[in-house]
Amino acid sequence: MKFFLKPKLALLLLAVAAAHSAQAQDTLKVTLQEAVRIALSENPTIKVAGQEIKLKKEARREAYSGLFPEANLVGSYSRAIKKQSFAMEGKVIEVGTDNTYSGGLSVSLPVFAPALYKSISLTKTDVDLAVEKARSSRLDMVNQVTKAFYQLLLAQDSYEVLLKSYKQSEDNYNVVKAKYEQGSVSEYDKISAEVQMRSLKPTVVSARNGVNLATLQLKVLMGMEAEVNVAVDGNLKDYEMSMFTRQAMPRPNNLINNSTLKQLELNALQLKQNLKLQYTNFMPTLSANFQYMYTSMNDNFKFKEYDWRPYSTLGLNLTIPLFKGSNFTKLKQTRIQMKQLEENRINTERQLTMQATSYLDNMAASSEQVVSNKEAVFQAEKGRTIAEKRYEVGKGTILELNSSEVALTEAKLTYNQSIYDYLVAKADLDLVMGEEVVME
Repeated sequence: MKFFLKPKLALLLLAVAAAHSAQAQDTLKVTLQEAVRIALSENPTIKVAGQEIKLKKEARREAYSGLFPEANLVGSYSRAIKKQSFAMEGKVIEVGTDNTYSGGLSVSLPVFAPALYKSISLTKTDVDLAVEKARSSRLDMVNQVTKAFYQLLLAQDSYEVLLKSYKQSEDNYNVVKAKYEQGSVSEYDKISAEVQMRSLKPTVVSARNGVNLATLQLKVLMGMEAEVNVAVDGNLKDYEMSMFTRQAMPRPNNLINNSTLKQLELNALQLKQNLKLQYTNFMPTLSANFQYMYTSMNDNFKFKEYDWRPYSTLGLNLTIPLFKGSNFTKLKQTRIQMKQLEENRINTERQLTMQATSYLDNMAASSEQVVSNKEAVFQAEKGRTIAEKRYEVGKGTILELNSSEVALTEAKLTYNQSIYDYLVAKADLDLVMGEEVVME
């Protein structure tokens, strides 16, 4: 599914509120797709990218305006400090008047201007590059929001696991304490159970702070105020089935839609067009001009007595460049830049291919880990149940019970982490591949 800029956040909020009407009015509960849509609509980075496209389009219109005639009202005044004179038959004759005025309309039109034509094609590439940069900003925003969403899910799931573990250790402590008061267990068992319970409390508090921080990070990316209450819908386990389904599908490893490579291609096109533009420095230019002027020459400042005489001209101006040394050095510089860009493109493509391969390997490894970790959770739950029964009948120790609880907590946390690692690798792979999609 493609994502485009939305005009107003209000429409999105209404849609989200309608989809989750059962939630409290002061809390906005969003899915991943809704979080991405809100971010693409309201994040300032995306808005700036959209404005950059408008700016480049206006610059292109400015270049096209050079094809139209240019009209100006012109005027001039000159005062003769010393009049021109010449000698004739022993007499000195002065020419001209003290004051000279002229004013009128001047119109010019380019007839043949190669540099102007190449500049227009160059501005079109500028617009295409701005559009691609905007797409890159959207891809990066989708990646950031997606990973922030998964980070919040991981923080919430980890907090729930630790909270359940704390409550379980608290229940164990209450049971052991009751048995100790009855004299059926030793004080060591009571102390061990209490230490186990209290040692989990700081971890639970830290996990809760992690949830708050992850929520704040997601709200910042969504362009929302910190005062708005936001909650995410679902948990990491919801992605397990779709994760295996996608992993079983063949995935082409190509970089056709990679935004970085597309920008490098547009930069290379710009350099080629710039080279053609520099070649126009060796070409002639032709322009037409028309003037309709009034002029008056007087020896005083009695404006009412001035006699204004009109005249008009129509002509062509031809400019043929003969030699300018900097034109040759500019051509050499541009050719060197084109070679540098080609080398950078090859190196960038290799690095992106390596990254894509690494993400695919991480996804495959995470898939295998999820299967193993899920079985580990099942075995850990079974082990804790056995340890509880053994302790209840007096055949087990408090150390076995505490160890089984720790093993179960670690197994659940590792299971959630493996799913998160897969989802993050998938999000990074989508960014490298240039895919504007979000996993359902």
